[in-house]
Order: sequence, then structure tokens, then C-alpha cells
Amino acid sequence: MKVLVVGSGGREHTLVWKIAQSKLVNKVYCAPGNGGIAELAECVDIKADDIDGLLEFARAEGIGLTVVGPEAPLSLGIVDCFEKNGMRIFGPCRKGAMLESSKVFSKDFMIRNKIPTAAYKVYYEPGKAKAGLDDFGCPVVIKADGLAAGKGVIIAQTREEAISAIDDMLIGKKFGEAGSKIVIEEFLEGKEASILAFVDGKAAVPMVSAQDYKRALDNDEGLNTGGMGAVSPAFYYDEETAAAVERDIIQRTVDALKAEGICYKGVLYFGIMITEKGPKVLEYNARFGDPETEVVLLRLESDLIEIMNSVIDGKLEAQKIQWKEEQAVCVVMASGGYPEHYEKGYEIKGLDKAAEIDGVTVFHAGTKKASGKIVTAGGRVLVISALAKNYEQARDRAYSAIRTIAFEKAHYRKDIGKK
Repeated sequence: MKVLVVGSGGREHTLVWKIAQSKLVNKVYCAPGNGGIAELAECVDIKADDIDGLLEFARAEGIGLTVVGPEAPLSLGIVDCFEKNGMRIFGPCRKGAMLESSKVFSKDFMIRNKIPTAAYKVYYEPGKAKAGLDDFGCPVVIKADGLAAGKGVIIAQTREEAISAIDDMLIGKKFGEAGSKIVIEEFLEGKEASILAFVDGKAAVPMVSAQDYKRALDNDEGLNTGGMGAVSPAFYYDEETAAAVERDIIQRTVDALKAEGICYKGVLYFGIMITEKGPKVLEYNARFGDPETEVVLLRLESDLIEIMNSVIDGKLEAQKIQWKEEQAVCVVMASGGYPEHYEKGYEIKGLDKAAEIDGVTVFHAGTKKASGKIVTAGGRVLVISALAKNYEQARDRAYSAIRTIAFEKAHYRKDIGKK
């Protein structure tokens, strides 16, 4: 079978890497791909949000399965389009993707269906939003309603920071239309976990847990980013918590989607805060998380294509999914200045040496080939993933690999994998 992976980041490199291992696959394409993906798949110069172009390519090449990585094409209805044209595709429909593409939709959905989450209010006008801060106190969470590449969530420690975030979104249009309305949300205290689940419209099977590091700087300081690293399993996700999440959050979400007439098939990501009052949902994502995918799929023993086929065919419950006992750590090497202003085009050296370290896999997030060299081409540049018997050994392997890699103004956190 020929498989087309849509996207160009570290998540998509990981998907291509795992899909290429399947006995069911003889050719992998990626649109548009990146410098590292080009080593495993044929990269196609079609943007991830060019739905018509992707459909035309899939038809012309006889693609047996299209796998959608990023959120943007899902929110544009790529799955609806492909299915309407008789093409097999992995991912949720446009309505299902609204769990991620609209914070207002997802929060309303959770409250309507009694899924535990933080208290919130929705605002369109800056004056009313600022007045509404009195209902929450500080710290407080300010969220742009729409997609903002993981950067549309501000945790304001003071009222001044909250007012600045409100002005940036509603007046300054920092996130464009994505910030035309905002959610102000209660700040939840506790321990975070990321739970990805395969969903086939009626059944859900959680993957092994993960925990990501959102802040740009060590000790969880600095701006929120798309993620600076991750571990799997999550540090504080015990059996009792897992049971509560599966019962009160995951299955309740899937049942509610079905009851509301949304046939959700694909991966559903649950950002969880483990509070003193039990686990609560911070956010949904309608796809594989990034950089969680770079640790979770490292631990997957089973054939990913077999699982995806069972999801599409509504036969997920018959699948026996196997996972490695080892633990995984990944560290993001980013461009200096990320997630705000950064420069691109710097040559990356030492990739071959890094890949030689036992248990290490280097995934490319923002790279491209230029004049025979691999150069930086994004904010998050590389994801250095390592598998080992414990977190400590995995950390050592990941950071040993990082020390062999060099590019101008490289930035990474030094504390990934520490509790």
C-alpha cells in the first residue's frame, strides 16, 4: 500500500518513521515534508492546507491511506473531502476537529456533557473581558478561541499581564481571527499529563501516557510554546488516575460526541491536569500531540497502520495494542528567539553522530535541504528522542546526542525529563 502523510514537522517525521516500518506499506509520501523526512519518504511540494491539491495527488498516485498530522487541514475539512471522494483517510471530520479549532466550542461541549474542566467565560470585547477578570483572580488563563500553533494560551500571573494578553488578542489581533473572541479560564493547580487515544467513533483505546514541557525556559519559565520536550510515561499518572480519566473523561467524551451526531475517528488528545479534586481537561487536540508523539510512538510495538485501519473500519476493540516497557524522553532544539522572532537558514552539523548513540532517534521539526546541506527552517528545529530502561538513562542519551549537534543560536531546555 502507498501511504501519504500530511504535514512537515517533528510529529510527521515520527509518523513517517513508524509507518515505514509497517509490513503493509511499500511506499510513503509526505506533503510537504522536511529535510529529515526526505530520508524516509518521497516529499511532495503540496502545502498541508491545500486540500484540493492533496486530493488530486492522492487520486493520481493511488494512495491507499492518507494520514493527517497537523490541525489546520483537519479544521478545513480534509477528512470530509477525501471521504466524499472515496479516499481512505485517518483523522476526524471537520465537526470533530472543532474540539481543537474552537476553544469556545470545546469548553461548551465539556460543560454540556459534564466532563470535568476549569470554570470559564467567553468574551468578544476587551472592556468586558478586563472587568471579568475580577471573577477569576490571578493567576488566570487567557486563550484565543481559534488555532494559534500552540501559542494562543497565556498564563497571566498578574492582572497587568492578563490585561496585556487581552489587549494583544482582542485589540492588537496578535493571533488574527483566532483571537477575535477569547476564553478566560480558571487557573488549575496540579500535575499535567497528556493522554492520546485512538477513537473509532464508539470505542476509545488510550495510548501510554506522556507529559510535555510547554514553557520556553528551564524551570517552566518564559513564554508558552508548542512544546520544548516530553516524557513517557507521565510522572504522576498512576493507575487510579488513569481509571478516572478513562471513565469520566475519555469514554464520556466519545459517548457525548456520538450522542451529538459527530462520528469521531482518529486520535483524540486530552490535556489533563491532575488536581486535588481529581483529573480535569485543560484542552482537546484533534490529532497526535507534538512533541508527545515523538516519545509515545517510540514505545509502540504494534503496527501503526493496522491500528489506523481498525479505527477507520470501526473495529478498534478487536486490536491488541502492544507497548514497550522502556521509558522515553525527547528534547526540542529550537531556533534562538522561539516562540517569537527567530532566524532561519543556519546549517545543522553533527546529525550523523547523534543518530549513532544507542536508543536515540532524531526527528526533524523545522529543517530543509539546501545546497546538499540540512539547514534550519522553523522555530522548533529538531526533536531528539531517546528510549531507555528509565528516565535518567533516556535523558542522558538525549542530551549526549544534543551535545554532538550544532547550529547557530540553538536553544533548548536543560531540565527535560526531571520531575
